[in-house]
Amino acid sequence: MKADHFLDATGLSCPMPIVKTRNAMKEVNSGEVLEVKTTDKGAKADLTAWTKSGGHELLEQHEDNDVYTFFIKKG
Repeated sequence: MKADHFLDATGLSCPMPIVKTRNAMKEVNSGEVLEVKTTDKGAKADLTAWTKSGGHELLEQHEDNDVYTFFIKKG
């Protein structure tokens, strides 16, 4: 999937992936996609819930070698 913006939150632990994602989304225009990479296992539940509560859409998520990748479309 192609993203318009990218955030590398690998190596950060809770709550920093959410904080960094929230800050990055301020730079994303409505309809654009932010790709987030993190190694925080809790981010799977946290980012899913945050995306929904923020009115955004989680387009795709996957895990590869303990790196979690999320594609979030700004609402």
